[in-house]
Amino acid sequence: MAHIFEIHKDKSGEFRVRFKYNAETIFSTEGYSSKASAQHAIESMKKNGPGAEIVDNS
Repeated sequence: MAHIFEIHKDKSGEFRVRFKYNAETIFSTEGYSSKASAQHAIESMKKNGPGAEIVDNS
C-alpha cells in the first residue's frame, strides 16, 4: 500500500486529511470547512514537505 493521503469527514462535518503508511495514520490535519481546502492542504504538503526543516527539540 505504501504512503497515501486520505480525505475524510469528521463527526462535526469538517474535512480532514490523514497521511497513512501501510494503513497506519502518521498524522491528521486540522478540520477544513470544504473538501477543496483539504485538497489544497495535500498539494501544499506535497510541494513544501520535501524541503521542510527538521527541528530537534529533545
